[in-house]
Amino acid sequence: MRSSGHGHAAQRLSGLVDNNGFEAPRVPAWMRWLPALYVLAVLLVEFVTPTQWAVSSLLIAVPVLAAFTHGPVGVAGVTVFAVGLEGVLAGTPCCTGHNPHQLWGNHYVATYISTIVVGIMGVALAWYRQRQQRHLVRVNSVAEALMRTLLRPVPHRVGKVLAAGLYRSGEVGTMVGGDLYDIRATQAGERAIIGDVRGKGLQAVRTVADILGSFREAVYDPGDLLAVASRMERRLAREAAEIPDDELFVTAALIEYDARAHRVTIINHGHIEPVLISGGEVIPLTGPPALPLGLGGLAADPPVSYTHRFAHGDVLLLCTDGLIEARDQTGAFYPLLERLGQRFGGRSAPGPADVIDFLNVDLPRHTRILHDDVAILAIAPCGQEPA
Repeated sequence: MRSSGHGHAAQRLSGLVDNNGFEAPRVPAWMRWLPALYVLAVLLVEFVTPTQWAVSSLLIAVPVLAAFTHGPVGVAGVTVFAVGLEGVLAGTPCCTGHNPHQLWGNHYVATYISTIVVGIMGVALAWYRQRQQRHLVRVNSVAEALMRTLLRPVPHRVGKVLAAGLYRSGEVGTMVGGDLYDIRATQAGERAIIGDVRGKGLQAVRTVADILGSFREAVYDPGDLLAVASRMERRLAREAAEIPDDELFVTAALIEYDARAHRVTIINHGHIEPVLISGGEVIPLTGPPALPLGLGGLAADPPVSYTHRFAHGDVLLLCTDGLIEARDQTGAFYPLLERLGQRFGGRSAPGPADVIDFLNVDLPRHTRILHDDVAILAIAPCGQEPA
């Protein structure tokens, strides 16, 4: 599985790192310099205002500003510096024109005490902030480790197909979401699934675990692709009864590749049609639709599979609606077929990794912020097989 696209950026902006390499975002660099900039502003005000103004009292805020970006020790050092600078500004005739006797004036002493009190509170705030960041790292570690266990890395080769996958979370800084994919090599052929769970959050992750677990068991059992879909339908029905949730469903597309027949079988449970890149053309593989998994009991007839030729030089692309519904600044959806046609139309056959790499770069050009998860799986035959 390729990175979500936020990983490398997070490494550059990290602050705290746990044993598994998960990191907490660091505040922007300009905020780390904010206390110093504030001090410079106070000094500027001190030198341009009448000497009778106790401008140094503005330095009381420095420890609080430091607490947002620095640790307890740093805040304590900033507090000592602020109190010392207040004393310099209060009783330095050569720089401020103040009388040294003013150093212990009542209002200046009150400023020193206030700064120390604020500094103590700033140290406590900095300690609590770092404690919360460590807790956040631990929580994200568990969540992301869970998602990485569910959405396992897609091997370069699975049986008789080449494969590549991409997952981008709609939640910045996390991989947890409701999209799923997997591919397995079985005696019946290479079988894959891509799906999108209704809803978000931990309940969606639970459903993802159930669906993927059911798929990974069912694909190895005797029976065709319809039998796999039927078993997943029953598992989702039990899940809906346990929660309970009468509206629990998963849109999914199931595929099975037959290398000898150069054919792919598809069952589409209310999902986006797979896209075939073949001979320089980009073709959506439409077929008989079926209700999403979990709603099969509402259908009068069982789902129907359909087939399409799938040979050496072809690439089959499966994706979730987070890809085609990604909007640009004008509100326009991502034109998947058009973009694939512009990139791969009339050219030599790409590999699955080429398609995934293109989408991984092109999607952020179209939209800066994803509002939904994106899962993409691309597969291609390894080569011609004897008929």
